[in-house]
Amino acid sequence: MAKWGQGDPRWIVEERADATNVNNWHWTERDATSWSKGKLQQLLVGIVVGNEAGSCEISDLKQVEGEASCNSRKGKLIFFYDWNITLRWTGTMKESGEKHEGSVEIPNLSEENEVDDTEISVSKKKGDGEVLKELMRTEGTSKVREALRDYLKVLKTEFTLGMILPTKTSAGPELAVKKKLSENNVQDSVLPISLDTVGVKIPTVKILLKEMFDSPVEELYSIFITKELVQKFSKSRAVIEAKRGGKLQMFDGCVTGEYIELLPSQRIVMKWRCRNWPHEHYATVALNFKDQATQTELQLECKGVPVCNEDSTRQCWQKQHFEEIRVLLQQTKVNAD
Repeated sequence: MAKWGQGDPRWIVEERADATNVNNWHWTERDATSWSKGKLQQLLVGIVVGNEAGSCEISDLKQVEGEASCNSRKGKLIFFYDWNITLRWTGTMKESGEKHEGSVEIPNLSEENEVDDTEISVSKKKGDGEVLKELMRTEGTSKVREALRDYLKVLKTEFTLGMILPTKTSAGPELAVKKKLSENNVQDSVLPISLDTVGVKIPTVKILLKEMFDSPVEELYSIFITKELVQKFSKSRAVIEAKRGGKLQMFDGCVTGEYIELLPSQRIVMKWRCRNWPHEHYATVALNFKDQATQTELQLECKGVPVCNEDSTRQCWQKQHFEEIRVLLQQTKVNAD
């Protein structure tokens, strides 16, 4: 018989309120199937791509078959997931307004393959519109892979909160995750400190961007508050109510928000969200315009972006806003000449 205080520490019950799975030694499992289906819906539906020929959007998650789970053993997390996913996409030709649709197939998303090696195939119903299929095959597939990476990121962070219980000698992975996210500009307040918290708080990040535009500050500012100009650079319908409390809607509803502050030619602040973000979650976007004579420096601060949507949000501002605005400014200059 072991003497008092000399037993194997793996079997010693610590002085803790729950006395459950001490030192995280025993195998525990959490089913992530239902959670994953909802998260894949959020991340994939609403993806938008476009070019000079037209635009395409992932409009529906037609089928998602499979399962996912997270297991802990000896204080380590082990993930299993195996998904067969079918998405519906719709596209519109820019010149003719002709509409087309097709499917995106992801037959084997699993832990056995990296996302970059996962097969993704794009098909289209009979008829014209091959240029839209090619758009989905290239840019669309790239954004789908990005969304799949985001899914795996939150599966391994957000979903697993509370699975590894803290011990006397270890604060558990929640604090490690919190520290890691904090180092990447994550707002510390968004991760729960208590395991008794109801629901899951959303880990968020802050995105900072700085861009130079060959445009007077008044012209650049007006592009963000004028409906006709927003529709030109976004190549889609928009709702722009440029006043405090006014509504914002872009990319056929994929981006929505509300104006909080408008200081002419200096600053715009708004609530801002993408359709595939968690329900009713908004970031705060501040656009600061710095007059540089014939140029304008635009500083963007976007606070409260879900960690899993950081890359796609950054791409949205850089590709679908800033690059397209530069094209619009160049066209305006050419027309004026």
